[in-house]
Amino acid sequence: MSSNEFLSLGISAPVLKAVQNLGYEQPSPIQAQSIPILLSGKNLLGTAQTGTGKTAAFALPLLSNIDEKQKTPQILVLTPTRELAIQVAEAFQSYAKHIKGFHVLPIYGGADIGGQLRSLKRGAQVVVGTPGRMLDHLKRKSLNLSQVKSLVLDEADEMLRMGFIDDVEAILSKTPDESQRALFSATMPAAIKRVADKYLGDAQQVRIQNKTQTVERIKQQYITVKAHQKMDALTRVLEVEKFDGMIIFVRTKSSTVDISDRLQARGFSSAALNGDLSQAIRERTISKLKRGQVDVVVATDVAARGLDVERISHVINFDIPYDNESYVHRIGRTGRAGREGNAILFITPKETRLLRSIEKTTKSTIAPLTMPSNAQVSDQRIQQFTEQLSKTLETPRLDKFREMIVKYVEENDLDMADVAAALTYENQKERPLFPKLDNIVAPRQDNSSRDRDRGRGRDNDNKNRDSKRRDRKDRDNFSKDSPSRAARPKSERVIRDEDGNEVPMLTYRLEVGKNDSVEPSNIVGAIANEADISSQYIGQIILHDEYSTVDLPDGMPDDVFKTLKKARVRSKALNISIENAGGNSAPSSRSPRPKKGPKKSKPSSKDGSSKRKSTRTDGSAPLKKKKKTYTKKDKQK
Repeated sequence: MSSNEFLSLGISAPVLKAVQNLGYEQPSPIQAQSIPILLSGKNLLGTAQTGTGKTAAFALPLLSNIDEKQKTPQILVLTPTRELAIQVAEAFQSYAKHIKGFHVLPIYGGADIGGQLRSLKRGAQVVVGTPGRMLDHLKRKSLNLSQVKSLVLDEADEMLRMGFIDDVEAILSKTPDESQRALFSATMPAAIKRVADKYLGDAQQVRIQNKTQTVERIKQQYITVKAHQKMDALTRVLEVEKFDGMIIFVRTKSSTVDISDRLQARGFSSAALNGDLSQAIRERTISKLKRGQVDVVVATDVAARGLDVERISHVINFDIPYDNESYVHRIGRTGRAGREGNAILFITPKETRLLRSIEKTTKSTIAPLTMPSNAQVSDQRIQQFTEQLSKTLETPRLDKFREMIVKYVEENDLDMADVAAALTYENQKERPLFPKLDNIVAPRQDNSSRDRDRGRGRDNDNKNRDSKRRDRKDRDNFSKDSPSRAARPKSERVIRDEDGNEVPMLTYRLEVGKNDSVEPSNIVGAIANEADISSQYIGQIILHDEYSTVDLPDGMPDDVFKTLKKARVRSKALNISIENAGGNSAPSSRSPRPKKGPKKSKPSSKDGSSKRKSTRTDGSAPLKKKKKTYTKKDKQK
């Protein structure tokens, strides 16, 4: 390790020792430029992509200036998600390994606030957390920022996207004016620039110009395959590719469980990581991946945000992301801090346009990867079998087995090679050494055909895009003028996920509104971060003066409902409830009854008696309302 390079930056001896123990070879560009600025106590505005080593860029210099005797918070770090908060806190702990009496505390929504209150009373020099939970502690006066010396905003553009920027400003306003401030962001939108100008007016700027720096050291390849053959294609890739740790990205939570279970059935050590899992289970899964107890993690974007595990050598995009920035974020989970990485993307023939868009965004060419053939899979299995056989031959307890086989050969006048072949045949039945796999590769387009089809497909792409926009507009903007929608009770409103499955939606009431200066983005950010509900399942939001309504999937689990009741937007609790069911309503799989219309006179029968008739607004027979609960099982179907 080139420790002299870190030593020349001026970091303290205990921190330098930790860096040496971790095996860091040389500072990344963002580290080399940021560390001297922060060591001198100046403000910093840093622009760099994910995976460039930003955490060490601010943690190493700030820890070098820490006062070991002061037990109240000296360093405050704001992150957009709980996963990133945990990741940053772990990094601080590792860098401060040789600082006596050091304590770092991650605070975030969804965790027991009582434990956080006790930890804050005991004292922590560094506090890392999400904006919502930070504001909770400030309101409780359990977090004292009066002695904060340094404040860091990590992934500021992500906090803006999730609607936290107002909360961030509220926290910034409560820190001492003389405190050092640093802001790191992959991009610099106008709102972030305004915050920087207001709170970091004299900041020195560090900008890593090359946007594709994150992906330059990552080998990118793609495989064209039909949608229903992806699982078999994935199995082949896992058999042939030599990997240490791997993350497989999918779009839906149910897919993480389904694919993980199927991989386990095929002999791979895998685990699911999604927002439906409790925080404890998610942390345990990441820990197992780090320790090598799990080799493959199947995850959604939200669950894997901020994940940094050194042994991740491969990232597989099982489902191509619709957002190009998400692709960059995904593959950034490998090739961290200067290491080499591999990224493989699965696309269907219809998704070629998305592939071209990603190439344009990353300014790189993603090379085609030929699907491993039967012979390649066979060679790999034979190699693994012979390696295991060699290890078994070294076992000192084979004498009894050898005597048994020799006796069997002599008594039956057999050839020893035939017996070995028969034993091998029996051993490989569940995983054949010479598999006869179906041809699962869709016709792969070469560059010339891609260029030839580019112009011809543009018109179709535009039509598909316009159609998707119309569908999205119809889904998000509930039209009262549409008879088919107006006649449908709120509890029967549905959206479709990326797999085309119908998801029943229910309207919830939130006790925040226009009078609280709330924007829809604030509500989306609170729900997505505090309850880990993907934004694709957050439906129509309507703001009223005193309250708001939002459509969320029917059948919300009790723990998620309780979390959202306590979640805050602009320092005010959401206090979520089912609309028209009272403010303290609990979640229920039963949808609320639609409001009754004005009473109508009862039609008279021929004999003068009055009979009640049920009719719909369009005059057709009434639909029989079915009880429906949104569950993982429904979605998997």
